[in-house]
Amino acid sequence: MVAQGAIAGSLSFVLGLPGWWLAINLAFFPMIGLGQQLDLRPEWYLLALCLLLLTQFGALRSRVPLYLSSHRAKTELAHLLPHTQGLRLLDIGSGTGGLLAQLAQARPDLRLAGVESAPLLWLVSRLRLGKRADIRFGSLWRHDLSRYDVVYAFLSPEPMARLWDKVRREMKPGSLFISNSFAVPGVAPDAVIDLNDLNRGRLLLWRLS
Repeated sequence: MVAQGAIAGSLSFVLGLPGWWLAINLAFFPMIGLGQQLDLRPEWYLLALCLLLLTQFGALRSRVPLYLSSHRAKTELAHLLPHTQGLRLLDIGSGTGGLLAQLAQARPDLRLAGVESAPLLWLVSRLRLGKRADIRFGSLWRHDLSRYDVVYAFLSPEPMARLWDKVRREMKPGSLFISNSFAVPGVAPDAVIDLNDLNRGRLLLWRLS
């Protein structure tokens, strides 16, 4: 199991995957071996499955896993946003609410909102943010983007083409669409900010016209 984990970790390094993927691949096979030795009752596996569904429910349909924005991404986003009183920002797939919580502290002038499809993550972010942000439960595809000046997304390559079509249909001219790391196929961003974080992430910005 240890050798298999080492091989998986080495492949992650060779392929240039982010650091957290390296950690996952190193630990995955040894954790399976540990679980077999512990002889856990079946109820624990059922509980783990339930927790997985509550936190990754949206990924089953959208193929968008939980990605957490790095501290560097949150800081850069707070700095680059226009200083317009009452600027309305939506975090698509707001997860545990970390991005919105930091923005609420750094930029109290912003009007913040999030949409999340995983029940447990929605509950955590709703309790965490209280009245500082409007957190909605549901699919991003049913959420109207026209009311926002800035839309931020940290999703996956899978939905980006469809999301760009929605952005172009609904967002007003002059508004800003920002994607963390994942590009829109065939559409060059207006600006790119390298984050130099563990995820080797970038902020890609498109100004709607």
